[in-house]
Amino acid sequence: MHPVPLASPPSPPRPPGSRAALTAALLCVPSALLILLVELEWRPLLTLDGDIARTTHRWAVAHDGLTHASRILTDWVWDPWTMRALCTVAVVWLAFRQAWWLALWLAATSAIGTVVQQALKAAIDRPRPAWPDPVDSARYTAFPSGHAMTATVVCGLLLWLLRVYGVGPAVWRTGLTIAVVSVVGVGVTRIWNGVHWPSDVVGGWLLGALLVALAIATYAYRPGARTSSRMDTTT
Repeated sequence: MHPVPLASPPSPPRPPGSRAALTAALLCVPSALLILLVELEWRPLLTLDGDIARTTHRWAVAHDGLTHASRILTDWVWDPWTMRALCTVAVVWLAFRQAWWLALWLAATSAIGTVVQQALKAAIDRPRPAWPDPVDSARYTAFPSGHAMTATVVCGLLLWLLRVYGVGPAVWRTGLTIAVVSVVGVGVTRIWNGVHWPSDVVGGWLLGALLVALAIATYAYRPGARTSSRMDTTT
């Protein structure tokens, strides 16, 4: 009678910092590739951008009511300053709870996101779409979309905070739904309003997600961090 082989013990769960670092490494490839293609003005990408932008602009001109609602959402609800204000509220709340490291980490990550975004805009210097009958206007250069990147960074960080503090399923689902609608919605409105090329928005999403992953990995491996399934929120 042959002996029954013993089952191998289950692998331990990957620490949150390791998962975040792996995610960041995976996001680096498409982010860098898109930046390169935009900088080189790769013709297939420009053609696709133009086709989508022209189509959505025709729709925006033809549907005044929907375009008006889109402008309200993008200029007020999902505006980068609205997102930064939301992040500031979270920083103040963390400081009130004496979670000093977490508050500083959140504020620094948000600030770094703005610096990276503006630096890339200046370096790439991509012109925005120009229309004879514009429905909206925007200043500075196009890539990456500041609205899309800021929304991704802020919503991603706040979702991670909800996980850190172990909120219930209902709160988590609500937060996740709001975050997804905000991140996707702001990107769609920027294209619909004719102030960004589609690849600008995709770049904002990718770079925002990359920054969030890097920030989580950095926080997980900060000096004095405890190895546990949940981050210590009081250091």
